[in-house]
Amino acid sequence: MVTDGTYTAVLDRFELSQEGDELAVLLLERDGDVVDELVVNRERLPETGCHVDAVFEVTVDADGLETVDYQAEVSNERGERAQSRFDRLAERPPDSDEGSEE
Repeated sequence: MVTDGTYTAVLDRFELSQEGDELAVLLLERDGDVVDELVVNRERLPETGCHVDAVFEVTVDADGLETVDYQAEVSNERGERAQSRFDRLAERPPDSDEGSEE
């Protein structure tokens, strides 16, 4: 169960409920670690933040999601860092023979 407090939340995915409602699955983070997840109706999220990997600051209480604030700049920064890591990993490593004279 999610404890009351303020978290960084990352939109992980969308799902459909058995009733056909579109749900958003938020991964709740504290100090950079995922500590829980929260499932909310998509309508609770700001339209500009209704995309996977969107970052929010959320407040949770005993009734569930109390406040949600889309963090556009943080979302963009995380996306750029992830793309940079991917680009570095995708680079072909130098051939072991490269640079050696025969």
